[in-house]
Amino acid sequence: MITIDLIQEITRIDGTTYFDISNMVMNGRAELAAIHGLIKQVRIIQLNIPRSTAVAAYEDYLNAHFTLPPENFTEWQEWLPEVGTQSETEYHTIIRENHIG
Repeated sequence: MITIDLIQEITRIDGTTYFDISNMVMNGRAELAAIHGLIKQVRIIQLNIPRSTAVAAYEDYLNAHFTLPPENFTEWQEWLPEVGTQSETEYHTIIRENHIG
């Protein structure tokens, strides 16, 4: 089960960035992805994000659609919500509530 507690900025190979709402395990996977050249870099923006209804709902979305990758993964999977969904609204609420972006 995925419990989110941080926001990190992921820089893709093409140089574009996005905010990833996840946890320390995924941060470790992102560090591995950077080492293996699957992403350019990762940096933690906010640790210990406060629990809110948006966080709880977004966790439900993540748990329904994603699993933590094993340590030997070969491609980076972005944990982003589907456009135009309630999960996208929750994602943006979390970003806004944490004064990011």
